[in-house]
Amino acid sequence: MRRHAGVFLAVALSIAFGQSGEKRIEAPRFWNDHDLSDWATPVAGLNVRPGNYSEKEYYSAPVGELVRTYPVYFPGREPAGYWEMLQNAKPEPLITPGARAMADWVKEGKRVFRELDIPYLRTYDHKFVEVLRDAEKYRAMGGHPQEDGTVRGLRWVPTAKGLALSLQDCASCHSRVMPDGSTQDGAPPIDPGDGVMAAFTSHNTPGFLEFYSPGETPAMVAWRFWAAPWVPNDINERLKSPDLDPRAFGFIPGVAPRFNSSPFYPTKAPDLIGVKDRKYIDHTATHRLRGPGDLMRYAALISCCDIADFGSHRMLTDKGRRIVFRFPDELMFALAQYIYSLEPPANPNLGDPRAAAGKKLFDREGCAGCHAPPLYTNNKLTLASGFTPPPDHPLRADILPISVGTDPNLALKTRKGTGLYKVPSLRGVWYRGLLDHDGSVTTLEEWFDPARLSDAYVPSGFKGYKVTHRAVPGHEFGLKLNAEDKAALIAFLKTL
Repeated sequence: MRRHAGVFLAVALSIAFGQSGEKRIEAPRFWNDHDLSDWATPVAGLNVRPGNYSEKEYYSAPVGELVRTYPVYFPGREPAGYWEMLQNAKPEPLITPGARAMADWVKEGKRVFRELDIPYLRTYDHKFVEVLRDAEKYRAMGGHPQEDGTVRGLRWVPTAKGLALSLQDCASCHSRVMPDGSTQDGAPPIDPGDGVMAAFTSHNTPGFLEFYSPGETPAMVAWRFWAAPWVPNDINERLKSPDLDPRAFGFIPGVAPRFNSSPFYPTKAPDLIGVKDRKYIDHTATHRLRGPGDLMRYAALISCCDIADFGSHRMLTDKGRRIVFRFPDELMFALAQYIYSLEPPANPNLGDPRAAAGKKLFDREGCAGCHAPPLYTNNKLTLASGFTPPPDHPLRADILPISVGTDPNLALKTRKGTGLYKVPSLRGVWYRGLLDHDGSVTTLEEWFDPARLSDAYVPSGFKGYKVTHRAVPGHEFGLKLNAEDKAALIAFLKTL
């Protein structure tokens, strides 16, 4: 009996720890009512948390056809035999069930991050294939290759229905091609993509309309996508007008009108590198980040499963208020572990001799009060101008009784409006490329230029709908430094 018990113990240990001796971990059931109940931050003006699909509703929905995907190459740049391989490729699961060692979760999460596509944007339309196989037609649409010959954001997807063309999910908004041609996962993008990619993100595409609001016009879908009807004189009512010109919004790479924000008050793509050290998600702290489970929930929320209920306001129709597909626990767990593992790119600014003086200025000016090392954020929240949180606000312990005066519209006039802004981390500010929550400015030099406070100022980043010039208000700390001190402070910030 002892010998048999020893065999059983050895088998159990090998299953639990694998051949390498590293513990095998099961993916948790991440969409659960307990953790969802106090996850979201109340919405300003309503003082209620956004609603969520229940645990039962989520796990009753079908798992999407989430399969391996392949890069799209610019015509003439693909490897020999690549197109023929795609014609014969069969759908393969992007991830399979089962426990894994943590190193394997991270490895598979990298594949998920880079290969996951958006199923409702898949197309089998042959006209896209014709463009992608013809260099002249592709260039006419603004198409261009990356250094490795691939096309940003697009993926080929072998499915049960045949070969589809689709858009990357995570990597299209959260990866950067670096100057040496390498890809930095987690960093905000600066490449705008091209005409074919833009065609996928239009609210006029059949897949988009069917996913969000079956049977409605593009204008009504846009309204449901962004409207905040509890806000007095909600600017998003203009989305219903036939006179609205979508081309006049003037979005720039890295700035997008995400679901629940607004095309009038968009947000820049967040930097995912170092997210494991943050307490809140989104510029307006819409959700708490208590660990990988919350990151898993947020990824599912924005990709497939937002019910868009805000108190008595149900923004989706009865037909649109359903989960078309869901993500398996394994896929979300792998993705979260990979994002938690991300490290910043090598910093080329560490040798700047002015940085030491800049560090002294940083300390002297009291910057560390909010941007405390080593994270260079205190993970606290500041007030949007004009917002007073109620005495029973659930995040009161983290709310600083100050406003730095940045534009309050996102925080007060959208569905992401919590009345609050996160104190951002300054780590990695040298590579992000966009500053302020809406990406109004693109350099630290511009951020510390007092001219940006003038209504005649022309921001180098996002400007606004039919806007040619406007002030970029707020965060006036450091604007009065002399030129030498500003240069030193900027040199220090670029080392972080």
